[in-house]
Amino acid sequence: MEQFVAVTGVAAPLMRINVDTDQIIPARFLVRTSDEGIAEALFADWRRSPEFILNRSPYDRAVILLADRNFGCGSSREGAPKALRAWGFRAVLAPSFGGIFYNNCFRNGIVPVELPYEKVKAIADEVEAGSGVPEVSVNLQTRTVTTPGGLSFGFQVPSAMREMMLTGQDEIEVTLKRKPAIDAFRASDRIRRPWVYDPGTG
Repeated sequence: MEQFVAVTGVAAPLMRINVDTDQIIPARFLVRTSDEGIAEALFADWRRSPEFILNRSPYDRAVILLADRNFGCGSSREGAPKALRAWGFRAVLAPSFGGIFYNNCFRNGIVPVELPYEKVKAIADEVEAGSGVPEVSVNLQTRTVTTPGGLSFGFQVPSAMREMMLTGQDEIEVTLKRKPAIDAFRASDRIRRPWVYDPGTG
């Protein structure tokens, strides 16, 4: 699990609804033995146009993506958040996400932030008014998004995912932190139910 506390930087407004995982990374790029070069597959079909947002400065250096409703819908391919992270994104702000994509983001070093459409649009408008130069901040510790103009919006994320990202620990590492309590339970439970641990003793 890649650690994340906060990020401040360029935000790219991609205010399109129902952006699915095949648009994020077309299926033809998923036949690979490693993730090397996966950043080049991000929005590959859309990036053929010179006018696409990520082909233009300063958005080509974006670390935050602003999106519309149902971002990351479609298939469960983990290559979608992997490609976003390989490009350099650390957070995606949208009114809603595809469920599997949402969970995959955390495990690939990206914070998916759900905000009402009006708030995401307001941030996008501020960014576009400044030609992309004004920076946006996403803070997982305080669970706030700060706009270029200084507005602050709160957001919620699953507490377990938040803990893992803040500490840089995955589910297994978080579980192992509780090893003394687990061992104590197993010891007492072995006395109460020995047949569970030693078949044939019941």
